[in-house]
Amino acid sequence: MSSPAPQSTDGTGSTGAERRPVERVVVLAGGLSHERDVSLRSGRRVADALRGAGIEISIHDVDASLLPYLAQEKPDVVWPLLHGASGEDGSVRDVLELLSLDYVGTGPRASRAAWNKPIAKNVVLGAGLATPDYVTLPQSLFRELGAQPVLDAVVDRLGLPLVVKPTRGGSALGVTLVRRAEDLPRAMVDCFSYGDIALIECAVEGTEIAVSVVDGPEGPEALPAVEIVTDGTYDYDARYNPGRTSYYAPARLSPHVAARVSDMAVRAHVALGLRDLSRSDLIVDSEGNPHFLEVNVAPGMTETSLFPQAAQAAGRDLGDLYRAIVTQSVVRQGASR
Repeated sequence: MSSPAPQSTDGTGSTGAERRPVERVVVLAGGLSHERDVSLRSGRRVADALRGAGIEISIHDVDASLLPYLAQEKPDVVWPLLHGASGEDGSVRDVLELLSLDYVGTGPRASRAAWNKPIAKNVVLGAGLATPDYVTLPQSLFRELGAQPVLDAVVDRLGLPLVVKPTRGGSALGVTLVRRAEDLPRAMVDCFSYGDIALIECAVEGTEIAVSVVDGPEGPEALPAVEIVTDGTYDYDARYNPGRTSYYAPARLSPHVAARVSDMAVRAHVALGLRDLSRSDLIVDSEGNPHFLEVNVAPGMTETSLFPQAAQAAGRDLGDLYRAIVTQSVVRQGASR
């Protein structure tokens, strides 16, 4: 894990000769994905924090008026806080690059790889990181071969319990923990309502952990891990409606295990080519071994989200941290030109 770099007065560690001041930021929030409401809440929270840090902010939805608005306003930075399709699959970021606009976050190609859970798992496996065994099956295969023989083969090969999830998407939409073989068909139906390809992976029993990573002048740095404890499955309701979930920030891990989860998140961030910020979801088994589950290139920033909790556990003021992120993104993109 990288150690925090010395900070300048603006929190970026860069000098005036290396950067231009960031005065105006456009936050993109909303969109048409299933996670629209979460995106709107994330956008408002980040906008409020940046205003408190002295930056002029506007929030805009992704609609037909966006490109004329950006052409007229010419913001210093665009921060896409879009969750789900278009926001995390790289397409909006492609458009921002076509317009030569600086923006916060991972580039379009790496976003597409991270957005696709099986591809992300393959990449981290290649980097030597542990991830639960899995298969990826399209809905069309069940029509061609028959559902039950395929599901029987899945259970025979991977065993139980299993986790079924769409290969693309977030906020645990369409995700089911399956402990009995007879519940697997229903889980597949729920999954396919959010996408036509399913990821079925071995369910690792243990402690759910989220580790956020922020890029600084000296490289990526892991924020304190956040431990998630729910009264059931950590589903959409448990994530965004207070009451069902308890969070521990920092997570209740031994120093050795805490260092391992931080190292895994940083290595995943680097292996996948992510930029500025990310959040890796991990699970720590009973022997203290972390397993990579998935990564988010546009982590939620709502009042119950994990990235802000990690930042606060690190003693970071959210306004100062978000200002540092947008300024560092300008430094990075300016250096690449």
